[in-house]
Amino acid sequence: MKLFIDTANLKEIEEASHWPFVCGVTTNPSLIAKEGLSQKEIIEHIARLIDGPISAEVTAEDYDGMLAQAHELYKIKPSNIVIKLPMTIPGLQTAKRLYEEHIPTNVTLCFSQSQALLAMESHATYISPFLGRLDDNGWDSARLIEDIVTLKKNYGYDTKIIAASIRSVRHVEEAAHLGSDVATVPYKVLKKLISHPLTDSGLATFAVDAAKTAKITK
Repeated sequence: MKLFIDTANLKEIEEASHWPFVCGVTTNPSLIAKEGLSQKEIIEHIARLIDGPISAEVTAEDYDGMLAQAHELYKIKPSNIVIKLPMTIPGLQTAKRLYEEHIPTNVTLCFSQSQALLAMESHATYISPFLGRLDDNGWDSARLIEDIVTLKKNYGYDTKIIAASIRSVRHVEEAAHLGSDVATVPYKVLKKLISHPLTDSGLATFAVDAAKTAKITK
């Protein structure tokens, strides 16, 4: 399972660009609004830091507006930009059109099997089910990932599944276990993935023993 970082914070992305396990970025209007720069400026900066898929989201609500925005965003770096589209009829219409133009897409705000099915039928490159928001509202996010993976296998869809709205290490582990293609993970959770108290205690013990060995060598 591939790991993307879910942020528009350029300091976080710059640091993560040096980590060997981060290979893409997802953004959304809410994340970009926190940074004090325009979407175009943020995406241009990210494109200089990450040589992988970069999801840039349209904000228009109609088909013509979405398509126009998609073309402008894609021009920033055609080799990396993925157009992020909402789970709406115009969003799916735009996904189909961009598929015909060989422009990759990420259909976001997916909360059900039926929505995922529609995105797959519309030839979305990626579908993003939201785990954290489902759990917050009493639904079983792990079951949704499992069901979408089954849909994909049953019918041979090419659409990749991005586990999104990740809130914890458990979300990442569940997504990997259930067969998600990608998890897009906030900076703080990515940092937690590498941590374990037994690793920390083991490193501390090794450091003490290494110091003892150094004294013997002298």
